[in-house]
Amino acid sequence: NSYSLLDRRFDSELAEAVDNYNIGLLPWSVLAGGLLSGKYRSGSKKSGIASDDSSRFNKYPDYMARWNPKSATESTLLAVDEYSRIAEEAGLTPSQLAVAFCRSRKFIANSGSVIVGATTVEQLKENMEPFDTPVELSEDVLAKIDEVHLRCRDPCCTL
Repeated sequence: NSYSLLDRRFDSELAEAVDNYNIGLLPWSVLAGGLLSGKYRSGSKKSGIASDDSSRFNKYPDYMARWNPKSATESTLLAVDEYSRIAEEAGLTPSQLAVAFCRSRKFIANSGSVIVGATTVEQLKENMEPFDTPVELSEDVLAKIDEVHLRCRDPCCTL
């Protein structure tokens, strides 16, 4: 299943069932096609990567339209900005927050994992950091994430 800060439908649809039967989730697109990495935010230190012709969303403009910064909904892009700010306040990169959040879910932490993708070795190292040095998100950070989620519930699930 797809599962990320932008797509938490699993929480209300299947989380209870997999917990009851001790089945783990192996979610894909935990970075929402790279949108949650922060590289597509204006003013990002990584924004040069996103503007490169080889960037996934530039190379394949119809790819994952719900996460493409050129076609994603305004609420999706606002949520991404808010999650990026939460990451910065917590001393994490946006990618690290996204991966750590998914890994903090009981149905992933107890008997699942996450699928991460990367275009460069640098991105892979950043995405693997929450595995190498497990990141424990504080109750305060999780509460801030939930506040954004309640305002922008699964924004990428509609176009």
